[in-house]
Amino acid sequence: MFAFYDSAVERKYGGETVRVEAWGEGLRVRAVPVGKIPDEAWALDIDVPKGEVEIHRENPVFIRCGKIKCVIDGGGHLSFFMGERLLFEEARYPWALRETAREYRPRQGGEGFALDLQFEAYDDESIHGMGQYRDAKYEVKGEQLEMAQRNSQISVPFFLSSRGYGFLWNSPAVGYAAFGTNRTTFHTDSTNKIDYWVTADEEPKRIIEKYTDVIGHPSPLPESTLGLWQCKLRYRTQDEVLEVAREYKRRGIIPDVIVIDFFHWIYQGDWDFDPDYWPDPKAMTDELSDMGIRTMVSVWPTFDPRSKNFREFEENGYFVKADRGLDVAFDFNGYSRLIDSTNPEAREAAYALLRKNYGKYGIDMFWLDEAEPEVTKVHPDHYRYWLGSAAEVGNIYPRLHSKMVYDGQSADGVGDILNLVRSAWVGSARFGALVWSGDIESSFREMKVQIVNGINMGIAGIPYWISDTGGFYSGNVNDPVFRELLVRWYEWACFCPVLRMHGDRLPSMGSLVHGTDRGGGFNPSGAPNELWSYGEDMYEIFVKYLKIREGIKPYIKKTADEAAATGVPMIRAMFLEFPDDEVCRGLGDQYMFGSDYLVAPVTDYGARERRVYLPAGEWESVPGGELISSAGEYITAAAPLDKMPVYKRR
Repeated sequence: MFAFYDSAVERKYGGETVRVEAWGEGLRVRAVPVGKIPDEAWALDIDVPKGEVEIHRENPVFIRCGKIKCVIDGGGHLSFFMGERLLFEEARYPWALRETAREYRPRQGGEGFALDLQFEAYDDESIHGMGQYRDAKYEVKGEQLEMAQRNSQISVPFFLSSRGYGFLWNSPAVGYAAFGTNRTTFHTDSTNKIDYWVTADEEPKRIIEKYTDVIGHPSPLPESTLGLWQCKLRYRTQDEVLEVAREYKRRGIIPDVIVIDFFHWIYQGDWDFDPDYWPDPKAMTDELSDMGIRTMVSVWPTFDPRSKNFREFEENGYFVKADRGLDVAFDFNGYSRLIDSTNPEAREAAYALLRKNYGKYGIDMFWLDEAEPEVTKVHPDHYRYWLGSAAEVGNIYPRLHSKMVYDGQSADGVGDILNLVRSAWVGSARFGALVWSGDIESSFREMKVQIVNGINMGIAGIPYWISDTGGFYSGNVNDPVFRELLVRWYEWACFCPVLRMHGDRLPSMGSLVHGTDRGGGFNPSGAPNELWSYGEDMYEIFVKYLKIREGIKPYIKKTADEAAATGVPMIRAMFLEFPDDEVCRGLGDQYMFGSDYLVAPVTDYGARERRVYLPAGEWESVPGGELISSAGEYITAAAPLDKMPVYKRR
């Protein structure tokens, strides 16, 4: 039985309800096996104007919004078209298999159900997006991806298809997406509805723009953050921070941001400076501000029972709960609990601490580390949020954690909001999120993966993305392989949304004191990680590329503003700029930085040249100014250690 509305079609049969509704310049599909469709908006939580809607009430029943049309046949099967061309459709099965594309498995004695939703797969289709994975391939087709947040794994379940459509899995439930050669499957163990959104266009950029319109536009990337960010694990005292800042000033370099890492506090959850090592934060931030440097501090969502704020948050129910056993979620320098950032009251209370303990010093940038949130044992069915079971809603946590700070800063009138966060979900970019890829290995293999991650995160709707320059762990400053890796990674980072020096360098500098549980003195620091820490030869290369970045700051800001206006990322897959060039569709080791700069990082130790594809047109090498006229061809680009192949489109 069909029911027709102004902008939606419903089909009911055997208790199942399937609703296809015009949503922005696309269609939202929701379905339940029995009962009423739940109201949660998830990523689609803003009002957007609908495109032109057409509904056909006779056989074949269809609804069209903008360029995408959904045909619903008499058996309830869904097919999606652009014009008369099939884009994709639900899986079809011979009747003898007794299988269906929408498979619900209700949980005995409880609400919700496990779900498998299957679509046909196509040999001519390439798929990109879905977020960030440590074993990532540029081409998502052929991969099974866990839809769950982990340190260095970020699930943002939107993909772009070469067949001309974009697909958002609008559910924060933990599960997986499998892009097989025979079927595309979305699976979750615990949910209350099917919910996805699709759109179509001939131009891939337009698909991203339509997607951005329905999930919300990114907040602007502040101009005050486009230079060098200085960071390491970890500055242990305010004297160390000031010594670094003064040395940069002496060398004629003013970092835009200096970052103060974890355990500048005593216990997790203090969210305040340890007075033994930071006796006068106001004097420190004032001096940095006078130099033109913004201060960022790290805050974790973990609260140690010894923290001065623990009891208040415990009594008010602001922590994540466990469905069984102890509520402990994290074990690092002592057991701790997690703020439940899905609870709006908990978010308000948490930001009030930031305002009270950091805002008074003029600190208005926060490093939201551990924001997956990180738990010692990853068992989604074990934890319960204010919004529901972690198995059902867990992937939305990092978005709401960013929202906590963004909403508070907006209410306080803070300008130039940007916060560094270790995880994200659909729509995180609305909330001042600069997403970084987490704790990754210092290796050339990892660098290759990170380039792919940056491209796919941009497609998935995260336009401001970075990695730790040189990787986070295992980088020994005395190792020639690591030193070359750091140079190559730094050259690449200069053509990313933000340039940030960070890492836990070896050999360790150790702790300030021993025999104590006070985190400020107990936790060690890695080796120095400033631009001058690696000798004059490397310093000259770092400064050379910093000057290149400083020279294109107006262009970087223009590109960031374009990302905020359209959602088209700063790190762009080649095919976004050259959609008619078939070679560009398969390029995952080079990208466009905005519309003008082609960036080809060097990711092999000892390499002094690399193969680069130049689409048809006129190109100018950067630096150097050599002009190349290309008909759409590969070149062998020189890449001495002090040069990464970069070309500007003329």
